[in-house]
Amino acid sequence: MKIAVIKYNAGNVQSVLYALERLGADAVLTDDPEEIHAADKVIFPGQGEASSAMTYLKARQLDQVIKDIKQPFLGVCLGLQLLCEHSEENDTECLGIFPVKVKRFIPENSQEFKVPHIGWNEIENLADNVLLKDLPNPKFLYYVHSYYAELSEATIATTHYIHDFTAILHRDNYWAIQAHPEKSSTVGEKLLANFLNI
Repeated sequence: MKIAVIKYNAGNVQSVLYALERLGADAVLTDDPEEIHAADKVIFPGQGEASSAMTYLKARQLDQVIKDIKQPFLGVCLGLQLLCEHSEENDTECLGIFPVKVKRFIPENSQEFKVPHIGWNEIENLADNVLLKDLPNPKFLYYVHSYYAELSEATIATTHYIHDFTAILHRDNYWAIQAHPEKSSTVGEKLLANFLNI
């Protein structure tokens, strides 16, 4: 099984590759459309800023490649946000796979809540979904983000920080996780393993 990890000028790719290697997956980092389409599964990771990432994707026609994907596809962190419709981060039109808006956290109490949201937090309200099968307890994942996807029909798990937000999305062959499964110990490893087994 060949996994394509999309290369698009966003950080944190190496830790994803290491996590896949630990799971025995054959992964390649690529921005080549043919290689991406030929893969059995595709992962779209990233840390960074939405508008510059979208500019990079469009310049290489990777935006259309992502929209045309038929195999299982997993967005991670910025990857989740870019799969949504629009981000408040520099007023960015995104890929629109999920009809969801991405908003900036507004702390109600700056003493209690800091932005970005950094650290371990629990995923809750899990739907019956192949990606969420047999996750170990407690279900904590590691987060680093200032923007979040609103709750929607595509939300299959939530997390609470200031308010509830989308932790994981699913629509058709697309899944997306706001947290970093590659940095989230046994729960994150199980999420990645479940994706590889889809």
